[in-house]
This record gives sequence, C-alpha cells and structure tokens, in this order.
Amino acid sequence: MGKFIKGMDISTLIEVEHCGGKFYDSGKQGDAVEILKNYGMNLVRLRLWNDPYGEDGSPYGAGTNDLVKTIQMARRLKVAGTPWMLDFHYSDFWADPGKQNIPKAWRGKSAKELEQAVYEYTLSVLNRLSQEGLLPEIVAVGNELTNGLLWPCGKTPHFENIVLFLNAGIRAVREVAPNAKIMLHLDNGGNNELYRTWFDSYFVCGGMDFDYIGLSYYPFWHGTLEDLKNNMHSLAARYRKDMIVAEVSMGFTMEDYAAYEKLSLEQRMGMATKPALVEKVPYPMTPEGQSQFMQELMELIRDVPENRGKGFVYWEPAWIPVPGCGWATQAALDYTGEKGPGGNEWANQALFDYDGNALPALKTIRDFKGETP
Repeated sequence: MGKFIKGMDISTLIEVEHCGGKFYDSGKQGDAVEILKNYGMNLVRLRLWNDPYGEDGSPYGAGTNDLVKTIQMARRLKVAGTPWMLDFHYSDFWADPGKQNIPKAWRGKSAKELEQAVYEYTLSVLNRLSQEGLLPEIVAVGNELTNGLLWPCGKTPHFENIVLFLNAGIRAVREVAPNAKIMLHLDNGGNNELYRTWFDSYFVCGGMDFDYIGLSYYPFWHGTLEDLKNNMHSLAARYRKDMIVAEVSMGFTMEDYAAYEKLSLEQRMGMATKPALVEKVPYPMTPEGQSQFMQELMELIRDVPENRGKGFVYWEPAWIPVPGCGWATQAALDYTGEKGPGGNEWANQALFDYDGNALPALKTIRDFKGETP
C-alpha cells in the first residue's frame, strides 16, 4: 500500500445497522461503507474474537465479532473494493492492556500448548478466509500487546512466553498469507520508554520479524501530539519499521446522548471522555476541534523521517448511539470479570453525529494528500 493509509475500524457496524442505525451524507441516506469510502477510506480494520458467546450461547455484544461476522463484513468490503486489516485479539472478548483473557477453549493449557493453539487457530482462520477469497492486506497478531497476551502465561514481564505466542501467530500468517503485512500493536502511543522496552525485549527473546509497529493514540489518555511525534521519530531510527497509528479518535461534542441509547442511568457507561480528561486536550470537543486534530495528526504521521509513518486507523467512526448496541452484555461481563454497566462510551468520538450525519472531519481526511510537501 503505497498511498497514505486512511483506515477505519468499523467492527461494530453490522450490529449498529441491525439495531436501527442509519447514516447520511449531506442529508442523503447511504451505506456507511460507501460514505466512508467517498471520504477517502482506503483500509478497514476488523477485530476477531475467538468465541464471543456465553456458555448458553448469549452474545457478548459490541459487534459480537466472531469469524462469521468477520467474513460477512469482508465480503462487503470486497464488493466495495476496499482492502482490510484483520485484528486477532486471541480472546473471546476485548483484549487490551487492562485485560487479555484466555479464550474459554484454551483454559488450563501450558505455554507450549498455548503456542500450538495460537498457531492452529491463526492457521484455521486464514485458511477459511483464503477459501473465501477474502485474505486481509494486513494482519495484527494480537491487540494492544503492551502487557502481553493470554494472561497469566503471557503477561509481561514473561517475554519468553509472549514471543512464543506471537511467533506462532506470525508463522501461521506467513504460511497461509505470505503477501499480508504483519503488525505488532501496543497502546499508549506517546510513551517512548514503553515502546523501547517492549520491542527491545521482544527482539532479545527471539521475536520474529514483522512489518508494522501499530500504535494506539487517544489524546485524552496518551499524552500530547508532541509525545506521539517524539515516539514515532525515535522508533523510526531505532527499529527501521513502518508505523501505523492503529487506533485514534477525537471527540466532536460533550453533549450527552442518553436519549439515543434509551437506557437508565444505572445501565449506561457514559462517555470515555470524562470532563477531567478533556481539560488536558488542547482541542475543543467540537466538529471543528475534531477536524483540526485529524489534520495535525495526519501531518505528524506523514512527516515521520524516512517515510516510516504510513497512516492511521480511526477507531469506530460509525459506532453511533442506538438502543441495544453497547460495549458489553451481561454474558460478556461474566466472562471478563468486569463490572457493568453497558452502553456506548464512544459515540461522541464517531465521525458521524448522533443522528448518523457525516461530520466535517471526514472532509479533512478526504482532502489530505499524504505526500511530503
């Protein structure tokens, strides 16, 4: 992919649509994939959970992103002519720095058995996608691996196991999809010390080669844009790897959306962008502020030395607030051990407003050229 990546993670879109979400551009209703494509989207990221259902078959929600859903969306993307990135979580639900829950089917396995499970699972998923003619352009082996994966066996500082599991996934990708690029992705994109420590440890322990360093960067959690810039410049020099900001978003409002979710106060998660966090962000939470942030982010990525900054993936631009589409069901909370409530905590950071209208930031994204001036 030579052009600047303008990616979108729309993993929850099928569920949003199923729950009644509709999308509009300049007042005209349309398909969200087509609208985003018209605004420059040239890559879609889709997460994959092993088995996002309770023992009784209850779905975990947040898209319930099993292989069936992934294939359904990948087919749609193929028709649209849009390449995609597969994001393996190696968990039955959300995997991130705060939780990397082992899939139910893999519980009780030793490190060597988990290595084999990762290899066989990755292989089987990619073989199925290959049979369907739907192989992804990029494969992220693990999601936000900052604190490892498949806890407790692969939790930092146990890098020998982290590398064991990631190498198994990389081997499987190379076997079935040799043309796919491989990403290793951490969160906290403004923290250079974290990235240096992690990747140094990975390579010292025999980590296999890969193509992209993925970074999550949320301006209300992960430092300033200057911190992100310094980290990306440092990583470019240290590891000679191409980079993608694999998750990013910015709010367009702090207006509440309870009326759209139709949940009681006790059932709502509320916004991730709590007022105390927003105070630290040097952009207003307005459509204009969202646009300005995206412009400056894209310029920052473009200007990474040696053309190592390849683009971004906006996290969940189409997760608008609709009744029934929240971040976790009770069955999911039982699996992760987390407390509720559910609901949508991201709606004020989408690239569509609460009614599904395309926001100005999409024009900013579309009009950004991506070439070094």
